[in-house]
Amino acid sequence: MAVVIPALLRGFVGAICVQSVSRRLTPSALRHLTLSSVMKSKRKTDHLERTADVVRREVVSAAKVCGAADESPSVKRLRLLVADKDFSFKAGQWVDFFIPGVSVVGGFSICSSPRLLEQERMIELAVKYTNHPPALWIHNQCTLDSEVAMRVGGEFFFDPQPADASRNLVLIAGGVGINPLLSILRHAADLHRERANKGHGYEIGTIRLFYSAKNTSELLFKKNILDLVNEFPEKIACSLHVTKQTTQISADLKPYITEGRITEKEIRCHISKETLFYICGPPPMTDFFSKELESNHIPKEHIYFEKWW
Repeated sequence: MAVVIPALLRGFVGAICVQSVSRRLTPSALRHLTLSSVMKSKRKTDHLERTADVVRREVVSAAKVCGAADESPSVKRLRLLVADKDFSFKAGQWVDFFIPGVSVVGGFSICSSPRLLEQERMIELAVKYTNHPPALWIHNQCTLDSEVAMRVGGEFFFDPQPADASRNLVLIAGGVGINPLLSILRHAADLHRERANKGHGYEIGTIRLFYSAKNTSELLFKKNILDLVNEFPEKIACSLHVTKQTTQISADLKPYITEGRITEKEIRCHISKETLFYICGPPPMTDFFSKELESNHIPKEHIYFEKWW
């Protein structure tokens, strides 16, 4: 049965007909799609413009929405089936998100682990409500079985090989900047499980997550994070920060919550030559912590950051 994805190219090059969801879109059609999207872009903050020089995979794959839920009052979580076996990603990367009938291409970090894709051919995204057309579509029009296309990109990732030296991780997230860091956290946990079960594989060091949001209702994936902390207390710890909390904090969250922003003093306590730092959040936050780490003589190759607008 043919699946038509009408406007991934409507207004660009016409409809693309894909024989099944497991097939990739044709390279020539996708080249037209990407070039047309860039030419039509009028907003300086459009994802394709901001990331024009960033490395992307060549594979663009059809995907189908198979789950959707509210992760917070302002964030919707999507689960997508990507049957194309050539579609893969590294923990921390994002996708170009091509939507039927929407001329603007979205850019969303993957929040699931690569293991979920390997085992179930699924990925997860969490998208904040904004007036940007791709986010509006996800919040207002996307339904189960909606079809889109995706292409993986990004130079912000954690992908150690089995023989690599063990590293500690410090993950610093602001708002929806938790998405790629949750993917990294989940991947690190998968690597630790694999080594524990098989007796070989990459040896992860300790992982410390610092995560800030406006209030506890906007702290995304709280249960997922605390489940990992409780599963691996010797490996994973978290410090959750809220900056504008107006309601009482629940008893189960209270031990992990600090009121106020993440401070440089907290981060400084975890500096070592074996530690990699991953930062994702609003530009002022990523700029602040990356400069702070450099001023503490952390090698630039140990500092990774991603800015989201």
